[in-house]
Amino acid sequence: MDILIKELKSNSCKITPQRMAVYQTVKESIDHPNAEAVFKKLSPTYPTMSLATVYKSLELFSKLGLIQVINIGENSFRYDGKTEEHQHIICTNCSKIEDLNNDVFEDLTIKVQNISKYQIQKQQLCFYGTCSDCIQKASS
Repeated sequence: MDILIKELKSNSCKITPQRMAVYQTVKESIDHPNAEAVFKKLSPTYPTMSLATVYKSLELFSKLGLIQVINIGENSFRYDGKTEEHQHIICTNCSKIEDLNNDVFEDLTIKVQNISKYQIQKQQLCFYGTCSDCIQKASS
């Protein structure tokens, strides 16, 4: 939370309990929630908070580099509290998103840089497939 408070203060943004709760929910989540899931989780504790507040908070946190946005297609966005570069695997059936071990892709940025002659500032890599749970359900 110290990082959030520092970033909000240094960017002249209000520090509100709702913003703190939205940030904490995303940071503690491993399932890469969308805005609606964050809203649903916080509604019992913050019944007067609007979905618009959640969206605006997530947008601000993304802009400040405090969270990562994952576009899973058709303007469907999910949020990741891990800001260091890492890859994701997304189930095309149930939309589950999981982090992948970064060690496998260690040299990928360097290889892409060498091939393309671009200077890479960041990367976001997603793989799409069917998760084991969906495969098991389909075969039952």
